[in-house]
Amino acid sequence: MDPLTELLTTDFRPLDRQAADLYLAAVAQVKPDALALPTPCPDWTLHGLLRHQVSQDQGFAAAVRGDGARLSNWHGGDLGDDPYAAAAASLDLVTEAFAGTALDAGLVLPEIRDGGPFPASLAISFHFVDLVVHAWDVAATISAPWEPGDDLVTASLKVAAIVPTGADDRGPGTSFAPVVPSADGASPRDRLLALLGRSPSWTR
Repeated sequence: MDPLTELLTTDFRPLDRQAADLYLAAVAQVKPDALALPTPCPDWTLHGLLRHQVSQDQGFAAAVRGDGARLSNWHGGDLGDDPYAAAAASLDLVTEAFAGTALDAGLVLPEIRDGGPFPASLAISFHFVDLVVHAWDVAATISAPWEPGDDLVTASLKVAAIVPTGADDRGPGTSFAPVVPSADGASPRDRLLALLGRSPSWTR
């Protein structure tokens, strides 16, 4: 089975919930004075990264409702006074939305390639892999552990394998930075980070 077909026929919702737990475990360790720190994503401070994920959760939920084409639905995240509560609430919102949609439903995702529509099965896999790697972004920023299970890493590598790597697909204004070369014998976790434009050795 080719990689894309496998993603289209896989129900990522249980894995997405596990990835949400991984992400929230990292966010739970964020202290208020860490919000201004730089992250592995050069465009964002930690506050900006957490706000981005809330916005993405809300955007995916809007896509399930049939309102994904409205860009404002992807940029309206607000952390308020409690970033963890905001993260948990937005993840509950998108989890509930995913649970109620058919895997072959078409979701419009305006920030990905031509906007779709993409089958919900594929869209959920995109949300899933974002959570896994953003959990690392948060953990790396605050020097906390990042310990995804092997099932999360294996599934994430399958999603990462279909992310385009052309010059027009990576870099500023796109979802991922260019692929980082992996050392021989790199662990699956490190290969995942490198495939999605992150240096596993990044430190503040």
